This record gives sequence, structure tokens and C-alpha cells, in this order.
Amino acid sequence: MSINLNNDTQVELQGVRQQVLANTKVIQNLIPPTVSYTTEGNVLVIGPEDLARLAAARLSNMGKIAILANESITSQDEEHLERVMSAAEDVESFYNKLIEIKGFLGQFQVKVESGNEQSATTTDLSLAAIRKAHFDLILDLSQSPCINLEMLPPGYFYVGQDEAKLDDAINQLPELIGEFDKPRYVKVNSEICAHNRNGIDGCNRCLNFCPADAIQSINKMIEIDPYLCHGAGSCTNACPTGAISYDLPTPQALHSYLHKLVTRFSEQAQVAPVILFHDEANGAALIGDDLPGAIIPVAMEEITVASIDHWMSSLAWGARQILVLNTAATAPTLTQMLKGELQLANDILNEMGQPQRISLIDESSIASLADLVATSSDWPVIVPGEFAATTKRNTLYAAIDHLNEQADSVDSCLTQSNLPYGIVSVNTDSCTLCLSCVSTCPTQALTDGGDKPALNFLEQDCVQCGLCEKACPENAISLTSQMNLDKQARQTIKTLKQEDPFECIRCGTPFATKSMIKRMQEVIGGHSAFSANTERLQMCSDCRVKDMFEDFLQDPEKQLR
Repeated sequence: MSINLNNDTQVELQGVRQQVLANTKVIQNLIPPTVSYTTEGNVLVIGPEDLARLAAARLSNMGKIAILANESITSQDEEHLERVMSAAEDVESFYNKLIEIKGFLGQFQVKVESGNEQSATTTDLSLAAIRKAHFDLILDLSQSPCINLEMLPPGYFYVGQDEAKLDDAINQLPELIGEFDKPRYVKVNSEICAHNRNGIDGCNRCLNFCPADAIQSINKMIEIDPYLCHGAGSCTNACPTGAISYDLPTPQALHSYLHKLVTRFSEQAQVAPVILFHDEANGAALIGDDLPGAIIPVAMEEITVASIDHWMSSLAWGARQILVLNTAATAPTLTQMLKGELQLANDILNEMGQPQRISLIDESSIASLADLVATSSDWPVIVPGEFAATTKRNTLYAAIDHLNEQADSVDSCLTQSNLPYGIVSVNTDSCTLCLSCVSTCPTQALTDGGDKPALNFLEQDCVQCGLCEKACPENAISLTSQMNLDKQARQTIKTLKQEDPFECIRCGTPFATKSMIKRMQEVIGGHSAFSANTERLQMCSDCRVKDMFEDFLQDPEKQLR
């Protein structure tokens, strides 16, 4: 049944929304972790020398300044050249070839080529230009940015030849002298990270989605440079295990906030709300008090801070629709990831018979929000679920299971490539139950049989990282990515292979599996150490040593022959 809301009802809902937002806060750390930048205002200006020199002349209130002329001057006009010649006369220009720029506010390392073609070397430009170990700030007037990133490091201003951007940068630069603190947005729990185990490479999802290039694999571990991190949240969104989590707010704090918003609004307004996620800068500027009353705006550092578990749990707690406001300022990598996640979420909803309740909207959609809200008012009402948010993965599955129960209660599997959900299959003829896969599994989706030789699997915990597949010496493991909507099947431990233990032929102690002994006989039975005593392969380690010692006592010179 369609709900037509008159103006009085809209005003009433807006009042409820205002009250709920005022009384509901995200629980934050009282003293959030931060990182500090320290700068003296030393600036490197890069670009055509004429434009760079004119810009440098406007930076008299900064520290030391140098120019790296990397492009031809833009005009041969005499009046223009005269102004250039008399501008920033105390600033030295350098014409070296730029090799690379690394760093961030207060710590920019600029490498240039020095010498001639026959004896070219790499030099730190800051040492040569300003006698400092680094530049604090960079103003880039080049035709294309010298740092090719979607999210540029703090302290790097790319203005090109845009006068408005240049004016804005000139105004901001003096404010960046001193010491500054910035939140340490995310944290890494290496214990549950699926990137690398036992020297085997696995999951790289976070590395593929950072628009600031702040994430690296160092010594086989994921590390995030907090000085480069913009808090985009793409890494936390992409991480299948929750090893990378947002810290401002934490995942649990954001889930708790969303649960309270949805529950309180539903109880007071008797209307299922629509959650609108937007960023705190560009998106917030588009959001006014005249939003349709049923929409609750939720501001975040970036829209990718909220991921599929937040969307689904909000729906399961009683929201009727999720809107994610994307703006032109969102990095293309983030937009690409969002579209993929939203498509997956809606595919899951469609598979279970729910409407496609999640939408990515842009600035042009703001004017038609009333129509979106009116459309979703016709959708079936979701009875709020009573589950609590725990881990990222379990919260997502709890939400999906509740939404499925509210729809068609299907038990099918949604099969798609490259999902962080799915199953592990084992070729039982090849598997020797060496359990290398168990030792590398970061989520304990694969476990051993305890006292009995067996390999067990729990689908709900599998993140499809591929570590088990790569660790298997017999190539007996294969992966299939899927979203299984059959709750019971997904949460039931399955035995992929089991067999009786092999007992030592000498003492009778179980010490291996029959398939492993068979494999050992095939691979190393012909080795000189066992060729005359292949029965030793069927002995436990203690009995094997005893047998070798007895053999030596019977013929002490045997080992010399």
C-alpha cells in the first residue's frame, strides 16, 4: 500500500528525525589515536619556470622556497617575461629531471637526476636547494600532477594552471606551518589477516583499492602508513576478515549507532526510515533540513567507511532502504568498489525475493529524493531483527539470514567470481591429510579432526583467500566463490576427508594416515636411505631410530660401505 505523506506529516517526521539525531551519538574514543605532522613551511614549486616564479613571489611569508622547472615557459610576451624576471629574485631555479616524489606534509623526499648523461646520479633536491633533508610542502603547477594518485598526500597541492586553485593553495599554505595532528583512521589486526601465512601469499583485496597508496605489504605483512591515509575506508570495506577496521568510529560503534537510529525513529515515527550515507565534506553540503522526513542522513569521513555489513544490518534492523550519496569528489577507485559492492548486495536481496533496497545516488538525485522515498514506501515492511553486531562477517550473515526469513527463505547459492565467500573442495584421492591447509587458514574455516585423521570445513568462515589452495603440496584443493543463503548448510561443519590412522608396524602407535604412508613410499621409497629398509617408512619416528641403531650394532661397518 502506498503512503502519501502531506506537509504536516512531513514536518512531523522531520521533527522526529531531528530529535533522534540529537539524542543519538556515535560512541568514540575519548582520546583517539593520532599522528603528527611538523613543518617549517619550506616549499618546492614545480612547473613551468615563469608560472612557478610568479607563484613563488606570492609565498614571501613561507620558509625556504625552491623551484623545479620541469616544463617550458608558457608565454613569450615581453611584459610577462619582465614580470617573471623580477619575481622572487632570491629563489633559485633547478632544471634537473624529476625522478620521484615520496612523502607527505613535512616529509617530502624529491629525487632528481644530476650530472650528465654519461655519469648521471640521483640527488635529493632538498639537500641541494635548501640545505634541508626534505621539503615540507609542494605546489605543483605542471600540466599533469607529478604524483599520480587519486588521493594526493597531505601537503601536496596540485593546481595545474587553474588560477582559482592556485589562489586557494596560496591562501592555505601559510596555515600549514607548525605542528598538526590527524586521526589514525584505521588499524590492522595481523592475527586474522589473510594476506600471508607461512610464507604463502593469499588475500590482496586491500592493496587493490587504496586510492592514496597508503597500504603496502612489508615483510609479508599488511602495513598502513597513517601519514598518507585519508580515511577513505576502502581497505576496511574490502577486507573479508575484518583484520583492517576503521577506528573513528569502530565497526561496532557504527553498527550500534545505526541500530539506535533505525530503532528509535521507527518507534517514534511508526514509519520505517531510509538511511542516507554521505561524506562529511562534499555530501554534507548537499544535505539540508528539507530532506523528506523519512530519510535519516548519516555522515562519515568517506562513504566507503560503511560497507555491505552496515547496509544489510540497517535493513535487517528495520530500515526500508539504503541510499549512498556519491559526489564528483569521490575517487574513481572508491566509486568502482562501491558499485561492485552495491551490485552484490542487491543481487543477494534479489535472490532471496527482496526488493533491491540499496541505491548509489549522485548530486542530481537530491531533487528527486521524495520520489525514491515514495517508491520504497510500497515495499514489504521488514520486521526488525533482534541480533547484535559482532564480527564483520557474522553480522553480515545474521542480517542476510534475517532478511531471507522475511522474504522467500530460499536455500540457494548465488555464484559469482571473486567473492570473499564460498566453499573449499578437496580431491580425496590426492589428499593425504597432511593438514598444511589447516595451518595456513586465517579464519579456522578449515580444522583438523582432533584425535582422528580428518579435514573439516565451515563455509561461513571461509574468505576465499586461496592460502589453503597454495599450501596444499598435492594440489588437491579448489575454491568456489558463492554466497550460500542456506543458513543451516553454511553453518554446519562438513568433513571433507577422513580415514583411519596408520599404525606403526613395530609398536602399533598411530602416527600418520594410510594415504600419507602410501605417498611417502611412492616419493621417497627409492631413496638410498630407505631402499634397503622400506619398512622403516611404516614406523613411527621413535621406532625408526631404534631400527636404524639395531641395524648399526649388527653391522658397524655398514654405514662405511
